[in-house]
Amino acid sequence: MPGSTRHLGFTLLFWIPNQVWYDSGGSYNLCGSSRCPNVDAERFIIRYTIGMAKKKPIQSKTITNRRARADYELGDSLVVGMQLTGAETKNLRMGHGQLRGAYVTVKDNELWLLNATISGTNGIPLSESEQTRTRKLLAKKREVTALIESKQMGKTIVPLDILTGGRFIKLRIAVGRGKRQYDKRQTLKARDEKRAIDQALKQR
Repeated sequence: MPGSTRHLGFTLLFWIPNQVWYDSGGSYNLCGSSRCPNVDAERFIIRYTIGMAKKKPIQSKTITNRRARADYELGDSLVVGMQLTGAETKNLRMGHGQLRGAYVTVKDNELWLLNATISGTNGIPLSESEQTRTRKLLAKKREVTALIESKQMGKTIVPLDILTGGRFIKLRIAVGRGKRQYDKRQTLKARDEKRAIDQALKQR
């Protein structure tokens, strides 16, 4: 078998003309096999450093509207596209975004995201107006029509999550109805009870 290469970490095997294998990683000599001739006179180790640096992938971060489920009774969710600049995309992939206080409206039969904040960084700055600008959402015509009908019934289109894991950044939205104060208290109570049960189960 001719010389083979494995990246990052590793062992390179080279075929020497007298049919002897040498390990370039320096860990051991493969010629201890009975199939290899005695090579005491030529014993040496080929040292070779592979300088390929392993690039760490950027971990995707989901940006969540934590108040949405507390403040609204939500229906089925829908994932739509977002029209973003390159700088906005890069900052969102690093988790520099916020949906608190954001909402979706319909204008000229198109969906728009308002009050969502995308923060800049030193390397990728955004002006204040860019951080909170109105952003167009991308959805199919029938989906937009269904959302318009829901708004006409007095419901709200609520942004839930910004999804940064795929090739394109997406926004998960849902149609909801605002909870009354009593409903909010019941939601908080149920959440606290669930948390207490989970802690009790962990301690068992």
